[in-house]
Amino acid sequence: MLIAEGKVKVNSEKVTELGFQVGEKDKVTVNGEPLSAKKFDYVIFNKPAGYITTSDDEKNRKTIYEFFPEHLKHLKPVGRLDKDSSGLLLMTNDGELINKLTHPSAEIPKRYRVAVKGKMKANHLEQMANGIEIEHGKIAYADACILEYENNKDTVLEVVLHQGLNRQIRKMTDYLGFPVVSLKRVAHGPLSISGLKRGQYKFLKPMQIKELKKISK
Repeated sequence: MLIAEGKVKVNSEKVTELGFQVGEKDKVTVNGEPLSAKKFDYVIFNKPAGYITTSDDEKNRKTIYEFFPEHLKHLKPVGRLDKDSSGLLLMTNDGELINKLTHPSAEIPKRYRVAVKGKMKANHLEQMANGIEIEHGKIAYADACILEYENNKDTVLEVVLHQGLNRQIRKMTDYLGFPVVSLKRVAHGPLSISGLKRGQYKFLKPMQIKELKKISK
């Protein structure tokens, strides 16, 4: 091993201990060559409807990677939005952060603007808050409020999720008899899609990255 052979140094000091902890500001060399830290990218993307979030598709459907230059096509989405949904996707190559943000215990809120067919009432919102079994043994919960009625026949909702079940909102409203017309994620934790046009992306600022890492703990 490189450590056993004395080829690894931290701040010019030879490392002999396996599992030695290295800080962010420490300078590590192997065989005298500096070991550079892996560069992580963090991007907010406004996904249009009609695109899937995988890089390859056997059915040749359109993917979100059509919107990214070659040097950013290594990024992975944090969570998912189905093909017919739009809105905020956080994308990164920081695997540790992806795992923390998507772990069921994280419960980081995601906010959506959802239009459904039909006029929902307060009792329907109570059912969503109390839980709906969308699959055998899977109970989905959502906090929702009515923003407006469109054309006096359809309902526009704001929905907040702390879970990440597959097609959760669609399955919940289908159960209640109100199929989704459109679904857009407008916020993920402290991140908002405000000001970002469909198909556009932007890099996170250092303070946003710091805040994300803080809530992921």
